[in-house]
Amino acid sequence: MSTPLAPSHEALTVPEVMVALRLSRSMVYNLIRSRQLQSIKVGRARRIPAHALQDFMQANLEEAA
Repeated sequence: MSTPLAPSHEALTVPEVMVALRLSRSMVYNLIRSRQLQSIKVGRARRIPAHALQDFMQANLEEAA
C-alpha cells in the first residue's frame, strides 16, 4: 500500500495532513486549535511535524483499543 507522503517529509502542510487522514481542512484546523495535533507556524504558514501526525494517530489507536 502506498502512502501519500514521502518518508523524507519532516514538516507537513495542512493539505498533506488532510490527505493522510482523509479529513476536511476545517477538521484539521479544529484538531490543531484543540491541541490534539501539534503544529508550528513559520511566518503565515502552518506546518505539522511528521512525528506529531504519528503521535496523533498512535494516541487515537490506543483510545480505540
